[in-house]
Amino acid sequence: MTKPPRKPSKPLLRDDAPIRSRPRRQRDPAQPNLPLEPMPARIEPCLALLRAKPPKGDDWVYEIKWDGYRLAVHIEPTGIRILTRSGLDWTHRFPAIKQAAMWLPVGTAILDGEAVVLDEQGRSDFGLLQQSLGGRGGKKMSSDAIFMAFDLLYFDGHDLRKSELDVRRHLLEDLVPAGEQGDIRLSEEIEADGDQLLASACEHELEGIIAKRKDAPYRSGRLGDWVKIKCVLSDSFVIVGYEKSTASFGGIGRLLLAARKGDELVYVGGVGTGFNERSAAELREQMEKLIIGKPAVDTGRKRNAVFVRPELVAEIEYRAWTHDGKLRHASYKGLREMQDEAMVYEVE
Repeated sequence: MTKPPRKPSKPLLRDDAPIRSRPRRQRDPAQPNLPLEPMPARIEPCLALLRAKPPKGDDWVYEIKWDGYRLAVHIEPTGIRILTRSGLDWTHRFPAIKQAAMWLPVGTAILDGEAVVLDEQGRSDFGLLQQSLGGRGGKKMSSDAIFMAFDLLYFDGHDLRKSELDVRRHLLEDLVPAGEQGDIRLSEEIEADGDQLLASACEHELEGIIAKRKDAPYRSGRLGDWVKIKCVLSDSFVIVGYEKSTASFGGIGRLLLAARKGDELVYVGGVGTGFNERSAAELREQMEKLIIGKPAVDTGRKRNAVFVRPELVAEIEYRAWTHDGKLRHASYKGLREMQDEAMVYEVE
């Protein structure tokens, strides 16, 4: 008896049919009898470099960029483990993904992907994911999150990291077929011109696209084998304080933000939009515990400012930078988990 799939979400990018990967060749039944390789306890993820434009050429394939938490799903003889990017065990927080992993037809595997919550249009929404987990520092289990699998790093006793992406994807699509609507789904490759795909993704208000080298092995770190191109810029910044306002949710008129510059923090402006009553109340509660008398960075002269220890990391959307290094048209998206080692923006 198999687990019934969820109700399908609306297709992305096309109104008439869901995205489909290009047809794959039939898997060769004469697999080489390689010696079994030990299963890694944890693999540092391959990270995407930010670029302004999609790369050109037949060496690249494209996927939708998902906005959630990067996870690795380990299917082991002893059970299922779901690890965050930093190696934190969050198996208990994603029971639906764990259950779906148990149903996959494989003995041992490591799947790389993203936990997301989809909105009514089928777009990943970081704020909805956070709410489903109880907010930053929350302990809730998410029954709404699904896992978008985009790579296969270990499969039935074989370490696949030295194999080309094309080979890894071929095996992944055998394991998680395209078009299935369960709690583990395939992040499908899209055959298209990169510029046209980016324009279509932005038109549908998606976060952006990912380009990957077809012939590249899986290399941990940010080495350029994967590239991300965003419709709207979005990065993580440290909260160093806030300006009080009696007319705003939670009494927060504007958050004061900082980025990293070497071993120090530097002020990059503020954000006063994107809050709702719930997120502002959560923010205020978190910041009340961190109040300090002297700012951690020079923010210039601020009226009605409250300064906090630089421990909270916020995800911020913005359109551009000003000439003096401040964020333009910034909007608050949510708090990042410190345990997940959110990458704070680095100023060159």
